[in-house]
Amino acid sequence: MTKALRVDPMDSVATLLTDAVAGDTVNIGDVGVVATAAIPYGHKIALRAVKRGDAVIKFGFPIGLASRAIAPGDHVHSDNLSTALLGELDYSYAPPDGRMPTPTQASVNSSFMGYRRPDGRVGTRNEIWVLPTVGCVARTAERIAARGNAAHAGKIDGVHAFAHPFGCSQLGDDLAATRRILAGLANNPNAGGVVIVGLGCESNQIDALLAEIPEQRRTLVRTLVAQHADDEVEEGVALVAELAARIVAPRERFGLDALTLGVKCGGSDGFSGLTANPLVGRMSDRVTAAGGKVILTEIPEIFGAEQMLMNRASDARVFEGIVSLVNGFKRYFTDHGEPVSENPSPGNIAGGITTLEEKSLGAVQKAGRARVVDVIGYAGRARHPGLTLLEGPGNDAVSSTALAAAGATAILFTTGRGTPLGFPVPTIKIASNSALAARKPGWIDFDAGRVLTEGFERAETALADMLCAVASGAETAAERNGEREIAIWKRGVTL
Repeated sequence: MTKALRVDPMDSVATLLTDAVAGDTVNIGDVGVVATAAIPYGHKIALRAVKRGDAVIKFGFPIGLASRAIAPGDHVHSDNLSTALLGELDYSYAPPDGRMPTPTQASVNSSFMGYRRPDGRVGTRNEIWVLPTVGCVARTAERIAARGNAAHAGKIDGVHAFAHPFGCSQLGDDLAATRRILAGLANNPNAGGVVIVGLGCESNQIDALLAEIPEQRRTLVRTLVAQHADDEVEEGVALVAELAARIVAPRERFGLDALTLGVKCGGSDGFSGLTANPLVGRMSDRVTAAGGKVILTEIPEIFGAEQMLMNRASDARVFEGIVSLVNGFKRYFTDHGEPVSENPSPGNIAGGITTLEEKSLGAVQKAGRARVVDVIGYAGRARHPGLTLLEGPGNDAVSSTALAAAGATAILFTTGRGTPLGFPVPTIKIASNSALAARKPGWIDFDAGRVLTEGFERAETALADMLCAVASGAETAAERNGEREIAIWKRGVTL
């Protein structure tokens, strides 16, 4: 029997849970529709006729316009559905209705074993991070970290270097953004100590970088200028040893109010907005209801769904911040001669997503129902309990690096296609479908496809348990695989 899932009673399409061939009767609850063509699972089938130019509805919202007439049972995809997205828009502010996620007994009782830092923040790891100021000493930083990790294994949670190619031949805001993102990483609570390795002649000078790091935090930072050292690797290893002796500490128990959670999706498919993203939204609600912080980014992947976030702005200032961020990012596209809807990716399309509106309506569900309390620019830092919107592109590595620089101590990363990539903080990879989870157990930590058989409540409990275990030290798949990368968003001129 072929089945499909309709999210909202107003929807004109449903998502297939299994493949269909022409002539199959597809059941949507008590309703049946006959497929007019072969349709892969995860793709959309029309439940009713849609005239050319009319909106196609999913999640209860338009996901684009029919580019030709659609009949019941048709495969709804790129050949008959197109985006309706435009450039910059005018928006109006409606104060939120006051409804917010309320603390449940589960969120109150949830806890993890973390590390308290001198400034009061809490890390989920006790590591030393080696950060190069410039690409010229990236391999030097990696050699220092490798030796330090071998020397101090078992005493701290690890020593890791984060290589990048930037820090020189950059100008103005572009250089400043590189400096701020590295300073944000140096300030992340998961790094008990930080060694900054400079070359000496680069644009990204160490003194200017240190000035971006909060003063109290600088007591845990050591610096090394390779051009001034007789043996830069030996000196770097000695600095790691000094920090390792200083930061050894036991874990302590904390509630979810001490957690800063980043939420991210990559390689979405037709199930992402039905299983994994709403499940992560429930985790976001748990954390914010307990008094913790949640950070949402990937601004181009809220185009078409931005009003949902604007309606949850805590006040007019935050609303204006969201408007400025969304329209500014659209301007970034149009200034470069690109349409704002140049998304979904080929992998998204193969997985059943057709338009950016559809992708965005699924993606924003990661934020749950919490009020948006702050809007911060790229390389900014989350400051307030609740949901923060962070400027950043959809690129997995760039946006996840920005989440870590903003203070995230764990990331929930949903995917319908899969990726081995890992980031500076522990990242739980959540498959939107069970087939991916079964095929790629070396990449995937959690199967959100179980939502379709078990329901959200059981899946939520299981994911919450995993989140607390990982925050307490359990390794993610990416950590086991040694997958840890950063990427910096370069937007300026290269000399």
